[in-house]
Amino acid sequence: MNLFGIFDFGQLNHFMKNHKLLKQLELTHEQTSPLFRIMFTQNIEDSQRRHFENNICAFHIGQGYFLTVAHNLKTEAKIFRSISTEVFERDILPYLNNPQRQLFENSFYLNTEKQRYYWSSNNPNDYTAVVDTLKQIRFDTRWVTFLEKKICQTHLIVQFKEPLFYQNQELTTHFDATTHFAEPAINRHTFLIEVALVEAFYGDDIALYRIINTPREIVAAIPAVKMNFNILPDNQEGYYCLQSSPTSEVGKLLNKAQIDGFTEHFSIFPERIGGNYVLEGLRYLIKGYFRFGSSGAPYLVYNKEQYEFEVNAIQSEACPIQLSIDNKRDGNFQYVNAIATPLQNIQEKLEVYLNQN
Repeated sequence: MNLFGIFDFGQLNHFMKNHKLLKQLELTHEQTSPLFRIMFTQNIEDSQRRHFENNICAFHIGQGYFLTVAHNLKTEAKIFRSISTEVFERDILPYLNNPQRQLFENSFYLNTEKQRYYWSSNNPNDYTAVVDTLKQIRFDTRWVTFLEKKICQTHLIVQFKEPLFYQNQELTTHFDATTHFAEPAINRHTFLIEVALVEAFYGDDIALYRIINTPREIVAAIPAVKMNFNILPDNQEGYYCLQSSPTSEVGKLLNKAQIDGFTEHFSIFPERIGGNYVLEGLRYLIKGYFRFGSSGAPYLVYNKEQYEFEVNAIQSEACPIQLSIDNKRDGNFQYVNAIATPLQNIQEKLEVYLNQN
């Protein structure tokens, strides 16, 4: 308002621009960003044997629920770092011939107290031979199976420059040496929060996880983003991708994106053990920068009425555009577009889970 009680649209416009900029910066800041990573962990309780793999982008939609892609669940881990005696002696040993048994006995040792076999070989040839043997006996090394058989867990990776969880000493006391440690090489302090797979929507390439075994005050401190289930037009303004920074998964990047079209998608995902499955349904064709390893990153739209960003879709696949180079087309795939799944595809299923709380 000015001195005469007339609304000053210039001030309003200035406020809106500055507020949007503030929200953009918040999306990339470690204290306020809803973007995280989920990693598949083994031997998490042992700092000497702790192992992280299958890194994937994920974002918090509230109440401890996180969304990411599903296709990495069906990829293969190749080998395990430890395994329960029950699974080892039921699903592996009976299928080995004598030389293979000798190989596994040399490569793993049994911890009778924990009733687990642990990888112990330092010979790279043993590693290759064990991987080949597991394939020969058709042992299922897909990550989703590792979760089911408790060979691994999934953890949310939360990192800060300072050794406090969201700058709160009281919250930090909920973590111990196995779930909070310094990583000097990247100048970060890492906190691990256990999450569990709730449901995988493979056709839509979306997976839903939820925080488990964690105090509510920890969950409440983690920034979240509201969902926008609208199918947006291809002239949509204020559309962005929130992903890892171009040169490192530690940082975050918010960059402009543009809905370039729509597709009723059909793509076959090759799967050696479970059988190929189909990725299908409505997708956006997105024009704009995305880095390889950005699967699971959210596409955000700025809501001018609410002055906030809302997540509208998930980065799913790269879209190859074939160009001719030296009059040759074979092998000249240039990945300049992305394929994203609108959240509307699973709106009803998501709302069921979120309304349970």
